[in-house]
Amino acid sequence: MDYASERKGRFVGLANKDGSTKTECGIHVAGAEQTFDRDLWEEGKVQNIASNDEALEIIKGDKEAIIAVYAPWCQFCQGMEDELTKYAESAGVPVYKFRGDEERDFVQEHLNTESFPTVNFVKSDGSVVKYDSEARSAADFANFENGMKVA
Repeated sequence: MDYASERKGRFVGLANKDGSTKTECGIHVAGAEQTFDRDLWEEGKVQNIASNDEALEIIKGDKEAIIAVYAPWCQFCQGMEDELTKYAESAGVPVYKFRGDEERDFVQEHLNTESFPTVNFVKSDGSVVKYDSEARSAADFANFENGMKVA
């Protein structure tokens, strides 16, 4: 038996609740390992947070910000890459990325993260508010930011 062949075809003939074909999450599909060769948001105005300490500085600072917690292999993170880049170009606050798959305990405790991607608004008082929507367009992120500033 080949390595991981027990996973082959485990979703054959199954459907999601919405009727679409059930598929793997993306980790175990052909070519998924290639996504590890490239990080997300390598160019543009989305800034990298390189450590837990740096993330805490941003959270505990007195400035507002957006922090997107992501995993480069996650198909949903990959799917929002262009829109977050577009949003960051005109955002009224700094937009950061933080790779959360390597810091699970930290992102669960400090950045409301149970799955990827998780987008948070960091308020100037140090509180962190999770964006609770699957809508991930540049306009959606801008509306979230504006809503946080009004609240």
